[in-house]
Amino acid sequence: MTVAAILSQKGRQVVTMGPKQPLREVCDTLATHKIGAIVLIDAHGRIAGILSERDIVRALAADGAGALDRPAEAFMSSKVVTCTEAETIDQVLGRMTTGRFRHMPVVRDERLIGLVSIGDVVARRIELAEREAADMRAYITTA
Repeated sequence: MTVAAILSQKGRQVVTMGPKQPLREVCDTLATHKIGAIVLIDAHGRIAGILSERDIVRALAADGAGALDRPAEAFMSSKVVTCTEAETIDQVLGRMTTGRFRHMPVVRDERLIGLVSIGDVVARRIELAEREAADMRAYITTA
């Protein structure tokens, strides 16, 4: 199964903000949309960074409530690992596990076209394993 299959099921909508937005507004956006990370897009429409709940916790632990008035770019991960639609869920899962992150932007020609989470990838991997097990049971019982 590929990233394209995940996006066809879950959709391609991605909530984005600019890197200059105050962390407080990012927190409000995450809460409003019930999401765990936000992709930060620069003035040219390119990915500037990604900011996750984990990044926000670190910011608050380090700077206290004052962090909420600072720009998101002060706390974002600027070295964003991305994937393409053609990659398999196993490839993406491996990179997420190795990199210890839970959200991966999907790009085409360096432009954001979707976002997959570790939950999306694991759910599809489990679905695939269950389907393979059912196929194997069906094969064994008919053989």
